[in-house]
Amino acid sequence: MISQIKNVKVALLILMVIGLCTGCSGNQNQDADEDLNVSQVSKPISQTVANQATENVSMEEEISDVMAVNSDKELLVAIKVKQFDRFHLKKIEKNIKSDLEKQYPDYSILVSADQKMYFELVKLDEKLQKNTSSMKNLEKDIKKIKSLMKEQS
Repeated sequence: MISQIKNVKVALLILMVIGLCTGCSGNQNQDADEDLNVSQVSKPISQTVANQATENVSMEEEISDVMAVNSDKELLVAIKVKQFDRFHLKKIEKNIKSDLEKQYPDYSILVSADQKMYFELVKLDEKLQKNTSSMKNLEKDIKKIKSLMKEQS
């Protein structure tokens, strides 16, 4: 009687181990397939010009934060100006724009100190970081942000 109970326990233990092993192994293949599909669909859009512009602009003493995004022909830059320097906002925007136009003559450059533009560029940059935006979508988003920038000024 005791040996039969022992045999049943061992059989149940073996069945549970087999069930757990087969149940867990099926999900691993699905995750790997999903990762492959995402990486094959989109290519990252180069933001080297935007990164360089961000570094250059952030060295200015009036600037507290910078966000920049570029496409093939356009460079959008949003800046946050320190509190006291906000009195000279237009002058600071003009100086930064002229500096960037000298550094990147092939690009159409827009500079804004508006908070909304800053947050729009942050959202767009996050999309680019996640590779969820194609070049066509990037152009559409940049066009939308440009129209918002022109409305503000």
